[in-house]
Amino acid sequence: MLLAIDVGNTETVIGLLDGQEVVHHWRVSTVGNRTADEMMALMRGLFSGGYDESVHGIAVCSTVPAVLRMMRTLVRRYYAGTRAVLVEPGVRTGVPVLTDNPREVGTDRVVNALAAIRRFGGPCIIVDFGTATIFDAVSARGEYLGNAIAPGIEVSLDALGHAGAQLRSVELLRPRSVIAKNTVEALQSGALYGFGGQVDGIVTRMAAELGVPLSDLQVIATGGLAPLVIDESATINRHEPWLTLIGLSLVYERNAAG
Repeated sequence: MLLAIDVGNTETVIGLLDGQEVVHHWRVSTVGNRTADEMMALMRGLFSGGYDESVHGIAVCSTVPAVLRMMRTLVRRYYAGTRAVLVEPGVRTGVPVLTDNPREVGTDRVVNALAAIRRFGGPCIIVDFGTATIFDAVSARGEYLGNAIAPGIEVSLDALGHAGAQLRSVELLRPRSVIAKNTVEALQSGALYGFGGQVDGIVTRMAAELGVPLSDLQVIATGGLAPLVIDESATINRHEPWLTLIGLSLVYERNAAG
């Protein structure tokens, strides 16, 4: 199996894949100063079912440079005989990046674009609900065109809680009505319907710039917080929680023989 690791700013997703099928997965906190030995000890605990013995390849992408360096050390120290692909500049993805400075585009964005175009076709917009909510536009030819970045759901609610003396953290459930009768449901209404509206507004504007009718556009939700919002959006028509892991498997296949 392929060990795929997607290091985000807040969480790290670890998956074992058979081809493009995610067989096992785990979600842990991203810790910037975690050592390679500590990370390996954590992974061995996760792999207590003996999964570690079936790993034939490794693919990693990271939005945190310090963690990418740690992962490079981990691979060298504990998987010396295993083919590994760490996605960084110079690694072949097959995705043309048509931005002002392609090097500033996160590797996870490119990996997601590859998985989306292979799995669903294009043109498409990927809505990634993580620390930030990121909208990635991909052409019908599989070109990464650019993105829009908004504060993530939890970041926004945390900021609101710190700024509002009488506001508090709430569970994000659908309230009884949009016009709420208490503070908890008012926060739920503003969050769920507000973020749903944000998604639809940005997707609609992107579709207009692409010159593509919404009916011809694949709008794919991914990221750990996606399930909170997808039912409140009229434009999201796909949900793939493991888009980055699938993309890592595709990048591995492209580079493993090189």
